[in-house]
Amino acid sequence: MKTILLIEDDSALRENTAELLELSGYTVFTAPNGKIGIEKAKKESPSIIICDIMMPEIDGYGVLEAVASEEKTKHIPFIFLSAKTEHKEIRKGMDMGADDYLTKPFDEEELLSAVESRLAKATILAMRKNNNENSTADDENPQNLNQLKNFFCDEGEAASYKKGETIFQKGDHSNSMFLILKGVVKTHTMDANAKELITGLYKADDFLGFTSFDDNIPYNETATTVENTEVVGVSKKYVKDILKKSQDVSLELLNLLTDNLSEIKQQLLKMAYSSVRKKTATTILQFVDVMNKKPDVPLRISRNDLATTAGIATESLIRTLSDFKKDKLIEIDGRDIHIIDLEGLRAIE
Repeated sequence: MKTILLIEDDSALRENTAELLELSGYTVFTAPNGKIGIEKAKKESPSIIICDIMMPEIDGYGVLEAVASEEKTKHIPFIFLSAKTEHKEIRKGMDMGADDYLTKPFDEEELLSAVESRLAKATILAMRKNNNENSTADDENPQNLNQLKNFFCDEGEAASYKKGETIFQKGDHSNSMFLILKGVVKTHTMDANAKELITGLYKADDFLGFTSFDDNIPYNETATTVENTEVVGVSKKYVKDILKKSQDVSLELLNLLTDNLSEIKQQLLKMAYSSVRKKTATTILQFVDVMNKKPDVPLRISRNDLATTAGIATESLIRTLSDFKKDKLIEIDGRDIHIIDLEGLRAIE
């Protein structure tokens, strides 16, 4: 039976979480602070450790550092459980070697899923070690684009962003590249008149933040979330090493970036030559597609984002939306846009 060490100073939360895990079939050891937690980790050698950050005696970072320094315990998967949601705190924990990071309050399903996935990964690694699987570095190197995405998921630094938050800013050093797991992200910059221009829309399973591999140049645009978003980031140097070792991955990635560039060119052409009605309709349909909205589900997007993506003034967009409403193509309820006639929007010239 798998064993779990739960280190949490809040007695009520500790007892409730332990009961939840026990009902799911795990044997649970508990500790009220980091000092006792370290002692129990050495004594019990649990299958996984779930640890709060802010605790008396020794905090969660100290526990992770102590566990990681011992040969007997350094292999144990480690999950942080904390109310601290700042990105720098999450990044600090993951940089120190934590396997996952859950924020309070958490869902029962979220906790069990994190435990199960980390235990499964630890089991697979142990099986490989026991079977003396001496795979070479080249064998483990991603051999196609899907494997590259799996590499991002397995090895990347996870981060969650609320709607409207920035993932990276124009001018920041482009040290990392990202894979979007959930949500929608817009990239944007400012023109000479300080007007925002949206340069791209990215959804789940899209890569984000690709720049030169040779120079540590800054990002040339800002990436902001359109809705709550989860990403995983990988150092650019690791991606560069992968591409050096796998020609197939390099070619697939090149094709992907070429397709993205073609889409951007088409969008720019539409912005330059289409009518305001066509630009507005096309942009609404683009957001529906990227955000994976069904026709009967309202689209909630700011008028400014619609206007800057379409390349028209916000006032022109609002007037056009009113015309679409009169033509019974859409309904407007506050910020929500309900599409009434999808084919009618597609047919606008």
